Amino acid sequence: MASIYFAAPLFCKAELDFNKHLALILRQNGHEIFLPQENTLDVDLSPVTGKEGRRSVFLDDVAAIDRCDTFLFIMDGRVPDEGASFELGYAYAKGKICVGLKTDSRVSELGGDNMMLEGALEFGIARSIPELLVMLEGM
Repeated sequence: MASIYFAAPLFCKAELDFNKHLALILRQNGHEIFLPQENTLDVDLSPVTGKEGRRSVFLDDVAAIDRCDTFLFIMDGRVPDEGASFELGYAYAKGKICVGLKTDSRVSELGGDNMMLEGALEFGIARSIPELLVMLEGM
């Protein structure tokens, strides 16, 4: 099974709950998951007082991407999350297997998604959790 870095928005309860739910499903299917929101619980992330904590989170996340073999990019939302988009570019440049999950029907351009994101995902974008599980099984 895969060692997966889970890149997703994590700034509201709905996003946090979805990430936690999907990470549990992936773990129950035998995957090792690095979910960034689980590693920042006691870190000061304030732009004013948390400079050291913010840098530490950045370095920890980059190191986790380096260790993973598969990168999962959650594409839901009005636009893809900026941090997750950066992480996708980094993972792609490092030669990681990059897959996406998009359950959201909204698109960003020309009736589709951003071509740079699609390209980094090698157009491997699942539209449901069951489809994602099948995709991961085939890797």
